[in-house]
Amino acid sequence: MRMAVFGKVALAAGMALSSGAVLADVAMPLAELGAGMYRIQAEVAHTPQTRQLGLMNRKAMPVQHGMVFVFTQDATHCMWMKNTFLPLSVAFVDAQGRIINIEDMQPHSEDNHCAAAPARFALEMNQGWFRERGIKPGDTLRGFDRLPSGS
Repeated sequence: MRMAVFGKVALAAGMALSSGAVLADVAMPLAELGAGMYRIQAEVAHTPQTRQLGLMNRKAMPVQHGMVFVFTQDATHCMWMKNTFLPLSVAFVDAQGRIINIEDMQPHSEDNHCAAAPARFALEMNQGWFRERGIKPGDTLRGFDRLPSGS
């Protein structure tokens, strides 16, 4: 289960789960993002249902692929890895596309990994992806201005 600790995501997800709604079949739009010379094909989680689902139950993800979470407001959003099989790195990103901080997350962990300052986005990639490419806090990513707004 993946979610923002702050906001209405937990309430919406709880309502969906208690009503028997199946989140696994939710289709997410794709967006092309950029980090330095690297292109990223990112699934866009911009609704309460898609942010709740995240990368749960996935066994693999191609190297240049990821998931970007679009939040409705700048806040100290947090992520966790319950029901997530992949080791991931998450970059918390501000409204201008600047990386605030990057955290490594372990599969099936319920430890919170939080933005160090108010963030509008979180970009999850395979663990080590940012480090292996020399991408670090303070770097600006491309394409975030074209993402849909969070709902």
